[in-house]
Amino acid sequence: MIQVQGVKKHFSTPHGVVQVLKGIDLKIAAGERVAIVGSSGAGKTTLMHILGALDRPNEGRVSFEGEDIFSLRGAALDDFRNRRVGFVFQFHQLLPEFNALENVMMPGLVARLGRREAAEQARALLEDVGLGHRLLHKPGELSGGEQQRVAIARALVRMPRLLLADEPTGNLDSGSTDEIYRLLERLHRERGLTMVVVTHSATLAERMDRMIRMQDGQLCPA
Repeated sequence: MIQVQGVKKHFSTPHGVVQVLKGIDLKIAAGERVAIVGSSGAGKTTLMHILGALDRPNEGRVSFEGEDIFSLRGAALDDFRNRRVGFVFQFHQLLPEFNALENVMMPGLVARLGRREAAEQARALLEDVGLGHRLLHKPGELSGGEQQRVAIARALVRMPRLLLADEPTGNLDSGSTDEIYRLLERLHRERGLTMVVVTHSATLAERMDRMIRMQDGQLCPA
């Protein structure tokens, strides 16, 4: 499904250029669950952002089902991110002024679905992740685990093929962490998702199909 070839990424700082990714080659099969692990600063999140087209590489190519995603521009690239990729982040990134239902509706509204259709899809996802009784609660009224389930529902509401998760359990207690583990496993099984998870959790990494270790902007030999 995903092929990464020679991807490099650098950032300019007042102290000079920082090389974050130093030539990444990677293949991920459809339906595979991959954990990316490594110390802070290894380049894990930067690689994930490039896989999801949130950032562009300075060099190299990323193909999704044979299509070079960075050949897309403007609305076509926005549509790729909206329809084919779902994102989950450590700190949820929910909009605090909106309730759970409204937060999950957002990707549908961005795609110009009618409010009724967007609400129906969002309600179904929230019920699927066990939050049918919390539809009208705002993020501040939800526990950390509940907020992350809302974030997962939002990521899946457009029925993407690829789910990218950056430290999805990094801010949760052990009980909520286990709930998210089991939820991700069920959603993978039922929806056939391809999943790439950046994590410091050895427990979560070991539950994936494959673990990839990064160090200093490169993939470590298996």
